[in-house]
Amino acid sequence: MYSVCLLSRFMESPTKQHMLAAKRILRYVKGSMEHGIWYRRGGEGGELIGYNDSDYAGDVDDRKSTSGYAFFLAGGVVSWASKKQPVVTLSTTEAEFVAASFSAAQCVWLRRILEQFGWKSSVETATRIFCDNSSAIKLSKNPVLHGRSKHIDVRFHFLRELANKGVVTMEHCRTYEQIADVMTKALKLETFQLMRAKLGVVDRAEFEAGERT
Repeated sequence: MYSVCLLSRFMESPTKQHMLAAKRILRYVKGSMEHGIWYRRGGEGGELIGYNDSDYAGDVDDRKSTSGYAFFLAGGVVSWASKKQPVVTLSTTEAEFVAASFSAAQCVWLRRILEQFGWKSSVETATRIFCDNSSAIKLSKNPVLHGRSKHIDVRFHFLRELANKGVVTMEHCRTYEQIADVMTKALKLETFQLMRAKLGVVDRAEFEAGERT
């Protein structure tokens, strides 16, 4: 997802280097055709939870950050995204706050869909969204860090309203537990494979072998 997001930024004037990158993405897709997302039967893990992250000023051309989120239900990821932020942020706190607002908007949509499906247990309580930036979490609850938040566009501050209403609750997680990290930056192979597994992605052969045992 991150690779496609990154590559799509050069659609207007692609070069040979971008074509090579696109071929590499297609080779990965072809090599992972037997992978899929495993959802647990019977509603186990029925709570909707989310992870959000950002890569501060990761775009070397315009210094904009990348937002990423992943929402889980029944043990597997059901909604995910990687998107360049529309504004230039001035601090990691601001970048994380914008990313959190991005994921919160998706959270509201998911809660409405689940409610229409009759999965009310997922929307009766606040949806937990995990973030690895303590300042962004504090800012979502109370504008105490005025110096770090005064530049943030007002359109992103609806996150605080959602938190005050009990629709979402921001919780801290350690950086190496941040699953949405895979949506915001290139990772080492071992880390990528670990995060991919945490998303609920499994190889069909390994899954079937595990089912037999």
